[in-house]
Amino acid sequence: MPTKQPDYYKEFNKGLWKENPVFVHVLGMCPVLAVTNTAMNALVMGVATFFVLTVASFLVSSLRNLIPHQVRISTYVIIIATFVTVVDFSLQALLPAVHKELGAFIPLIVVNCMILGRQEAFASRNPVIISVLDAIGTALGFMLALFILGAVREILGDGALLGIKLFGPQFEPWVIMVLPPGGFLTLGLLLLLFQWFKEQKERLVEHLDKLEAKTL
Repeated sequence: MPTKQPDYYKEFNKGLWKENPVFVHVLGMCPVLAVTNTAMNALVMGVATFFVLTVASFLVSSLRNLIPHQVRISTYVIIIATFVTVVDFSLQALLPAVHKELGAFIPLIVVNCMILGRQEAFASRNPVIISVLDAIGTALGFMLALFILGAVREILGDGALLGIKLFGPQFEPWVIMVLPPGGFLTLGLLLLLFQWFKEQKERLVEHLDKLEAKTL
C-alpha cells in the first residue's frame, strides 16, 4: 500500500491563519499584550520567536528518536533556552534600545506555551521537513498577529508607525492604546472582528450549499 505523501503547503499554511496561535488558539498572551505597544517592539519579538521556534523544532525533530521519553520536556526546555540566550545576547549587542524596551520578555520566550507546545505536539512526532514547515508557518502567524496589534496600537496611541509620524500636529493620541489596557482592548476587538468574518463565511458557504442542493 503506497504511503500517503505529506501536504507541505498545508503544514506551512495552517499556522498563518486557520490555526493562528494568537487569533485562533490564543497562545503566548504575555508577549502579545506586553510588547505590542509599538510595531517595532512587536516585530522584533516576532522575529526572535520565529528564530527560536524554527531552530528548536529542527533540533527536536532531528533528535526525536534519541531523546528519552522520561526527560523529553526538560530536554525541550534546555534546547529552547539555549536559543533564547543566543537571541538575548544578539539583541543586546545589535539593538540595545529595543532590547531595553523588551526587557524580561525576551528571556520569557523560554516559557512561551506556543513554542513548548509545538515541540511536544508536533516536532517530536514528525520528520524534520514537516516540523520546520510547521514551525515557520506558526512563527509567521505569531509574528503577523504581533505586528497587527503593534501597528494598531502605535497608530492610534502615538499617530505613528515604526516611528514614522502619520498625522499632523492636530492629531490627539489615544494614550490608552499604548498602555496595558490598550492591549486587551485591541486584542478583544480583533478577535471579535475575525469571529464575525468566520461566521459570515460559514453562512455564505451554507447558503451556497442550499442553492446547489435546490438546483440538483
